[in-house]
Amino acid sequence: MKTGKQEAAILDKKQALAKAESFCVYQERSQKEVCYKLVEWGMRGDELEEILAELITSNFLNEERFAKQYASGKFRIKKWGRVKIKQGLKLKGVPDRILQKALYSLDDDDYMQTLENLAVKKASALAESNPLKRKYKLMSYLQGRGFESDLILVVLKASNLN
Repeated sequence: MKTGKQEAAILDKKQALAKAESFCVYQERSQKEVCYKLVEWGMRGDELEEILAELITSNFLNEERFAKQYASGKFRIKKWGRVKIKQGLKLKGVPDRILQKALYSLDDDDYMQTLENLAVKKASALAESNPLKRKYKLMSYLQGRGFESDLILVVLKASNLN
């Protein structure tokens, strides 16, 4: 029986390209993720660059599409704020220009509504009676979710959760 490391060593360029295509079809990937996977499969130097170029030209790999989908998914499903999404995209190796486009593709009204919903839900779960500690806990929670401090203060004031 072959292990993953043994299999990686026997891939040629054509096999690696086919495997990379199916890797990209399964879900959107960043160039950094695909590059790491190709290295794991034994691709180096010019072969690696050629495969990446082929994936980009055949539209299997599109950094902007990946960034927008990542931002949208993390916001809708995990209820992350822009700060946390930005950190995640930076870890994936997305360039700043594309990263900013992805962040601004999030709808502002939905963003503020999600922030307010999270604040109200957390406030109802807090048992803290001291208003300063309560506000601190709410702020910490929402900042941990990746929302901006200035927006959190606006929502807390508007929702009367201070």
